[in-house]
Amino acid sequence: MCGSGWPWRPVAANLVPSPRSGGSVARTLLVRLRSESGAALLLLAVAVLALVWANSPWSDAYEHLWETPVLVEIGDLTFDMDLHHWVNDGLMVVFFFVVGLEVRQELALGSLRLRSQRLLPVVAGTVGVLVPAGIYLAVAGRVAPEGWGVVVGTDTAFLMGVLALVGPTMSNQLRVFLLTLSVVDDFLAVTVIGVFYSEGVRPGPLLLAVGCLGVLWLLGRMRQWRSAPYVVVVVVLWGATVQAGIHPSIAGMLAGLLVPAVATRRDDVVAAKSLFRAYWQSPDAGMARDVHIGLSRSISVNQRLHEVLRAPVSLVVVPVFVLANAGIDLRGGALAAALASAVTWGVVAGLVVGKLVGVGAGTWIALRLGLGTLPDGVRPGSVLGGAALSGIGFTVSLLVAGLAFDDPADTEAATVGVLIALVLSSLLGWAIFAFARVRWGETSADLPVQLDPPVDPAADHVRGDDDAAHTVVEYLDFECPFCARATGMWTDLHEHFGDRVRYVVRHLPLDDVHPHAWLAAVAAEAAHRQGRFWEMHDRLFAHQAHLTADDLREHAAAVGLDLDRFDADLVDESLHAVVAAHAQSAHGSGARGTPTFFLDGVRHRGPHDAGSLVRALEASEEEAAGDPTRRRRS
Repeated sequence: MCGSGWPWRPVAANLVPSPRSGGSVARTLLVRLRSESGAALLLLAVAVLALVWANSPWSDAYEHLWETPVLVEIGDLTFDMDLHHWVNDGLMVVFFFVVGLEVRQELALGSLRLRSQRLLPVVAGTVGVLVPAGIYLAVAGRVAPEGWGVVVGTDTAFLMGVLALVGPTMSNQLRVFLLTLSVVDDFLAVTVIGVFYSEGVRPGPLLLAVGCLGVLWLLGRMRQWRSAPYVVVVVVLWGATVQAGIHPSIAGMLAGLLVPAVATRRDDVVAAKSLFRAYWQSPDAGMARDVHIGLSRSISVNQRLHEVLRAPVSLVVVPVFVLANAGIDLRGGALAAALASAVTWGVVAGLVVGKLVGVGAGTWIALRLGLGTLPDGVRPGSVLGGAALSGIGFTVSLLVAGLAFDDPADTEAATVGVLIALVLSSLLGWAIFAFARVRWGETSADLPVQLDPPVDPAADHVRGDDDAAHTVVEYLDFECPFCARATGMWTDLHEHFGDRVRYVVRHLPLDDVHPHAWLAAVAAEAAHRQGRFWEMHDRLFAHQAHLTADDLREHAAAVGLDLDRFDADLVDESLHAVVAAHAQSAHGSGARGTPTFFLDGVRHRGPHDAGSLVRALEASEEEAAGDPTRRRRS
């Protein structure tokens, strides 16, 4: 999608297979677990299981499981750790590697790519780390000052899951803001772990680790598109970091940061399409291999690795980590001792109070200094609710708790504090969201979704019957490569729905990335005055690389326009005002990138291929008919 960053994060959807579609119970459960709320509930269930197991008659089995020694020897190298350390120092590296991939994508393509977008979450995230650490030291600094790192991190997955459960019904813009904030938070937290919780550094393996980082940088500079070289280097990097005595979390984060993320280019997609066409005509193993390579080359290695690892990390790595670290034996007075410990309440105060005050104050400071603006649709109450949820440290906090303390009692107290903070931060966030909804009317933290103004056949460019049951509106940019690929959408929709659908296009030229888009839109309006809008529309997309003023004149001649009249219309302020009105309506309707589609007056979110739009329109028909469970096949 042009103009809003590559949409690398999956759009949450309530697409649960029904028995009629052949979906099994296991598949339905997997779909639910892969949603943000489902992932949060999974982690909560695993944490409860760990606590119950550790306090049951089978607690010895729990302890012995994680104390199981696992020895790996590779030549003279020896990795001799118990299962608990393999989880914390091995599996969790994959978690932090994925975090690094996400940070790189945000910096290259997402909400951190522009200075104006970057400064506000950077300031809010930094203050949101400093204030909790200060509060912890004020409460427990005399007893266990080394535990300040427990309160600096935020569990992004848990935060997003709880937001889906207790936040505004529509909170996508708030979600993006909090994700950006957590990117900064995670980077600082991992830096803290690597710098402050590593001991006995060995220079030889450390030099090897630095060399591996250099190789990753070179691979990126060489535009190596295969993922295997990156994976091999990351494995070597992990081993070198472990041997060096540095916690490998920082190696995972740095490795992810060095894996390049770039936007998909139209040329690569067209090349992959040509390969698939050749496979369609001559299906064999060699051609299938070429198609696979072509598809891989069209998507950055960062995005491919992220897509492969995201589900295993959320469904396996993090739950196993929680199972290994959340199980503390609270019998025999241990719970009472933890509740009486300054460490427990230092962690609770740092996470619950510190994150709320830190993130809230950091955001306010950044806004006052003019360092950025809140995302459209996000208001102060939603920011405070999200700041409260940032007190859910959980995964990162449990990891630091296992590293920070020499006394097991302090580790247990910190773990209890993390679990208490999880509950209190969730309740506090829910209360703030409820108050903001009632007191300030903040029922949403998202962009508008209703088309404004509605379609007017006298003013809009319409294909199809004015009385059609469905209306599809596309906001487009003539220089956007993704809009060009959507130009056949009308044909596909009309073939499926016939006269039951009409198609409308409006302009959203993205001047900051497409310098010729505005004048191209005016040229299309000039063609409209001569009754040739759709001919010019198709011509401009067919020659998208040639949209200069001279090119536009050639296109006008090709579609049969009066060139003198076209030249005059091209500088007519009233036509420029039409394009400006379209762009203003896009902004007021919540469209920020192109192409953006509205289906029957409501902004469509998710994939925008013809099949997805057909299914969405059919679903609206079924809902209107009062039978939402029925699935008609397109």
